[in-house]
Amino acid sequence: MIARFMDDLASKGKYCFSVKDAVKLSNSSDVAVRAALRRLRGKGEIATPYKGFHVIVPPEYRYMGCLPAEQFIPGLMDYLDEFYYAGLLSAAQYHGAAHHRPQVFQVVVSKARNDIECGKVRVKFIFRKKAKEIPTEEKNTPRGPVRISSPEATVFDLVGYPDHAGGLDNVATILMDLAEKLDSNKLAEVAIRSPISWAQRLGYLMDLVGVGEKAHSLHTYVKNRRPVSVPTPLARSKPNKGVEKDQRWQVLINTRVEAEF
Repeated sequence: MIARFMDDLASKGKYCFSVKDAVKLSNSSDVAVRAALRRLRGKGEIATPYKGFHVIVPPEYRYMGCLPAEQFIPGLMDYLDEFYYAGLLSAAQYHGAAHHRPQVFQVVVSKARNDIECGKVRVKFIFRKKAKEIPTEEKNTPRGPVRISSPEATVFDLVGYPDHAGGLDNVATILMDLAEKLDSNKLAEVAIRSPISWAQRLGYLMDLVGVGEKAHSLHTYVKNRRPVSVPTPLARSKPNKGVEKDQRWQVLINTRVEAEF
């Protein structure tokens, strides 16, 4: 009965299901369904990235022990009834700007959540207080659409969470690749939903990599938002005393950033 249920599910292009779904639609008992799922999991035909939530693993993904994250995260977040978007390096890759394929799938959420390991697939959840207000768009996957941050929101998140983005050198490199997709006015709109220090660091990096012409509206926002009596350090973990200050963005240049050209 479970095999028929899974075949019907896959025929409709659906590869995610809950135990409750399986019990209801297979017309089997909870005990029988759970026993069948254990057998299928042992064969590698399904995986369980989250308790009570399962994915069908097609033959081409059996070596991974799970579906790729972008193919089950939308279903999982629906199951959890939580907002999400794929962000940072994962979003940058979708926008065609990641120099190195990220080792984990990065998901931004509006409340803290533990990371996931499913076979060889790893998902990193990153908490962002105003995640629901961040501009997003959809990209297609073989199992349906996945929500990702817009180009403008992506660069803000990269600057805001450099430790999750391979450091500021990598952020600057990605910023160059994304420059053509950035809209000056949309950058200012994302700035409203972000800490002012993120806007300052982003503006400085845009000038540094030669795309400062896209930062006009962002600079106007920063200038109007904060006269900045206390400059913002470029790197939060570095010392600030006796370092050069960028007057345009009121940023203390306490680290050297080198983009990969």
